[in-house]
Amino acid sequence: MAVKIEKDTIIGDILDIAPHTAPLFFAIGMHCLGCPSSRSETVEEACMVHGIECEPFLAQLNHFIEAYEASEAEKQ
Repeated sequence: MAVKIEKDTIIGDILDIAPHTAPLFFAIGMHCLGCPSSRSETVEEACMVHGIECEPFLAQLNHFIEAYEASEAEKQ
């Protein structure tokens, strides 16, 4: 699938294509992922609101997704 998350990616879109990333959002204090406002925020906006540096969080998200996809591919 090769998903690449950018700072302007909408969180709702991320959760739709990679729901397994939810714990990463919970870890930065974003506990209401089902709220309409949180699902329509960009990663950059969420990081700003929660006092998190965007670039390291993006790297973590993308690494997590890549590792998950590799693990799933190995199962097949």
